[in-house]
Amino acid sequence: MNRAFSRKKDKTWMHTPEALSKHYIPYNAKFLGSTEVEQPKGTEVVRDAVRKLKFARHIKKSEGQKTPKVELQISIYGVKILEPKTKEVQHNCQLHRISFCADDKTDKRIFTFICKDSESNKHLCYVFDSEKCAEEITLTIGQAFDLAYRKFLESGGKDVETRKQIAGLQKRIQELETENTELKNKVQDLENQLRITQISTSPAASMTPKSPSTDIFDMVPFSPITPQSTTPTRNGTQPPPVPSRSTEIKRDLFGAEPFDPFNCGAGDFPPDIQSKLDEMQVITSLLLE
Repeated sequence: MNRAFSRKKDKTWMHTPEALSKHYIPYNAKFLGSTEVEQPKGTEVVRDAVRKLKFARHIKKSEGQKTPKVELQISIYGVKILEPKTKEVQHNCQLHRISFCADDKTDKRIFTFICKDSESNKHLCYVFDSEKCAEEITLTIGQAFDLAYRKFLESGGKDVETRKQIAGLQKRIQELETENTELKNKVQDLENQLRITQISTSPAASMTPKSPSTDIFDMVPFSPITPQSTTPTRNGTQPPPVPSRSTEIKRDLFGAEPFDPFNCGAGDFPPDIQSKLDEMQVITSLLLE
């Protein structure tokens, strides 16, 4: 496992300089992961890292986990590792932090590179699996190094500082994008809570019962005990007057006076019936006394 990048002028590369300096070269591969290494370079260093990550991946595969696929974007500014569908940047390895790159001669699918982490300053070895492009990807990273070195010589070292500033800005942009996503989620949660609150406080949900002074027809309920109220109803009209009790003799629904056997005249009944009524009246008067 080894790959040395020479900077000979007659070196023939795979891509045009413009493709790597103004754009990037994309590749698809499987990402076995990254692990910390003690040295920034060395064949044995990466070989141990590959062995370690292969074993860890074998365990995960036995548990039913698939090796994640990633997209590599290689340019003179570095190697970006992205999620293929969402294009989310998982790792941004700046070129000046990459200290070693190699493909495995015993396993044509494996290639690696060592990069110094910008936050922890630890050296991490990234290991990938590409069935057909492992050697090509390694050569492309080598060409990116060669072009970056030539730009460094042409600019007198100013280009390196520019790349550092660009890298810092890119990192800040990623942080702002993450914050923006979090803020969008919070705003969405607040909108959902507000929508629920509006539903619970809508007129249909907060309808107050009618005053007990009026019924469902906006009329003052009748009470035989309380006198008639002169309070107007909600529609502004006075309630209808309650009819007063009459002292006149009540009549039934056919207009006839109610029957009272004791108030009837003597000539209203036959003699035998009248005699019995008189007898009943006498007995009643005696009982009342």
